[in-house]
Amino acid sequence: MKKWLIRLMIIFIPLLAWIIHFLVTPLHINKSDLAIEIEPGSSLKAIAFQLVDEKILNEPWRFILLSKALGQSTKLRPGNYNLNPNITPYQLLKSFVEGRATEGSITFIEGQDFNSMLDKIKANDNIKKTMKSYDTKAIASAIGIPYESVEGQFFPDTYYFSRNTSDIEILKRAYKAMQKKLNYEWARRAEEVPYKNSYEALTMASIIEKETGKSIEANLISGVFIHRLSIKMKLQSDPTVIYGLGKKFTGDLTKKDLLTDTPYNTYTREGLPPAPITMPGLISIRAALHPTKTEALYFVGKGDGTHYFSANLSEHNSAVRKYQIK
Repeated sequence: MKKWLIRLMIIFIPLLAWIIHFLVTPLHINKSDLAIEIEPGSSLKAIAFQLVDEKILNEPWRFILLSKALGQSTKLRPGNYNLNPNITPYQLLKSFVEGRATEGSITFIEGQDFNSMLDKIKANDNIKKTMKSYDTKAIASAIGIPYESVEGQFFPDTYYFSRNTSDIEILKRAYKAMQKKLNYEWARRAEEVPYKNSYEALTMASIIEKETGKSIEANLISGVFIHRLSIKMKLQSDPTVIYGLGKKFTGDLTKKDLLTDTPYNTYTREGLPPAPITMPGLISIRAALHPTKTEALYFVGKGDGTHYFSANLSEHNSAVRKYQIK
């Protein structure tokens, strides 16, 4: 082997190893430095030095060399980026090139109602407000929801988006996510569930969501409600009464409230309410479609998030005295 080739290899192999090590070694970024904004018009050199200034890289030159070697030096996109603390330089470059910017996020939580969702959207400065009025019929029409009520139609999750994404686009994404999850679970439902369609299952899931303190009990609570339906017993769910009262609910559920008839009062009306009462999560949806078979007809909270389940009214009344009446 010629001497010049040997010398070249002596130089090239350590250099290659140095570059590869840099490519695949996690950066171990501090939690306080996980967000970075790349301004429009920033050059590769400016971005590399910005990464150093923001303590994401120790020095800029390997990142610059890497970008040029891979032919990506002019392809880095501006935007806000949230970084994984263990991201590698190669993954970092790939994120900038593919434009994986997350300029905003919004989180919808299980058990929230639609008005709470709207409040979050209105308060989020990164979301473009396009609705002149947040009328539910207009929203349903814009999104393509085929029901009078939009309650419960959106999947609870965190949604990331680019700045100035519209309010309707956010709602469309959450609606499509719910439809995808619901349709998947509906196709795998237990044979004995009594629902006419997936919308009724979603309505039951919303009740289970509000009634369940510990997720481990969700299927059993579902079983109680299915048992009640099977014997033509009213569901008698407090959360449905509260939802039906709306702003009239004072925070203390009274006997008068239980007797005040609304379309959602399951003490005065048989069967399921006409629409969901909240945004159910996946656990509640699955519970509605896979109820635990039980003889229990009643349950009462024990004060720790769990419930005592009873098969008859006498046992239930004893449990109420034990766990509720002080």
